[in-house]
Amino acid sequence: MKIAIIRQRYNPFGGAERFVERALGALAGEGAEVTLITRNWDGAPRAGFRQITCDPAYSRLFGGRAARDRSFAAAAQAEMAKGGFDITQSHERIPGCMIFRAGDGVHAAWLDHRARILGPLQRLTQRWSPYHRYVLGAEKAMFGDPALQAVICNSQMVADEVERYYGVSRDKLQVIYNGVDTEAFHPGLADKHRLATRSAAGIPSDAPVLLYVGSGFERKGVPQLLRAAARMKRDDACIVIVGADRKLSAMRKLSGQLGLSTRVLFTGPLKDVRPWYGAADGFVLPTLYDPCPNAALEALASGLPVVTSTTCGAQEWVRSGENGWVVDAVDIDGLAGRLDALAGLAGSPSARAAARAVAEPLTLPAMADRLLALYRTLSR
Repeated sequence: MKIAIIRQRYNPFGGAERFVERALGALAGEGAEVTLITRNWDGAPRAGFRQITCDPAYSRLFGGRAARDRSFAAAAQAEMAKGGFDITQSHERIPGCMIFRAGDGVHAAWLDHRARILGPLQRLTQRWSPYHRYVLGAEKAMFGDPALQAVICNSQMVADEVERYYGVSRDKLQVIYNGVDTEAFHPGLADKHRLATRSAAGIPSDAPVLLYVGSGFERKGVPQLLRAAARMKRDDACIVIVGADRKLSAMRKLSGQLGLSTRVLFTGPLKDVRPWYGAADGFVLPTLYDPCPNAALEALASGLPVVTSTTCGAQEWVRSGENGWVVDAVDIDGLAGRLDALAGLAGSPSARAAARAVAEPLTLPAMADRLLALYRTLSR
């Protein structure tokens, strides 16, 4: 089976890129002939696949991101047309693909959720942004293209949004969850890393540690997290924020303004977050919009109860009071209360077991099996 997977560029800290890496390796291991069509995949580990690099010129001055995406889409469409592939699966909004994996969710839904935190002028700017208008147009054209046979959704939330915003038939919507390496991420990380990681960071061994992992601080709710942390009743809880973002300095400044300098630690980006999964007592991601964050799944696999938002695909795995809570991302007081409750679960064996139980069936082989079953159905 000849499969083409399309993803524009590689970001070593991106959840979608990690999915592509895992899928490429799993599919190649199953004997599929896999080709990656990309603009730039430099720095990524190789997993037995062929790579086609498409990097056409575009005007950075007059076209910006919209011109970049439009030029790549045209080049990828040309490669799809001449490649003789049995399956073409795009992770970008490109009309003409056989399968679209909505790993980044529905752009129209993200803009609606983001508008909740914007002022009137910012909402107007967002509405008339050339980039957002291009993405919305490409998204609509792709979902309406007759070549599209299936949409891979990584959560029930995304499947509901694709149907609601674009009227795509339910029989085209395939929910295939992200896979997690349950041997690399497991509750035993606490025994291996808890004391040493806390000691190196100057965190007391008995302090509740709530962990956030993710890039894109605005979208994933770091400002709301900091404001909620400042309203917590428990002043012994530490918040650890792992991730890269251009607003890192601004968030550090906000933390200081809120009086959180001694309770919040910004680590910056880390290639290996497992020591912090082992050191933490709970995981928090009050995201404005996240289709299905790998970090939440890794945290659950590591035995961490989770607080996340009503606009996060991971909400379907959370059982209130058992392995975490779900809260509105912009409800600061509600979030503060849930952070206190999450800190109260520190060391709870039942909460850790309930978190781990969610992840155990969501393995990488299970994800590969679902993908291959879908490909076989479509290639008949």
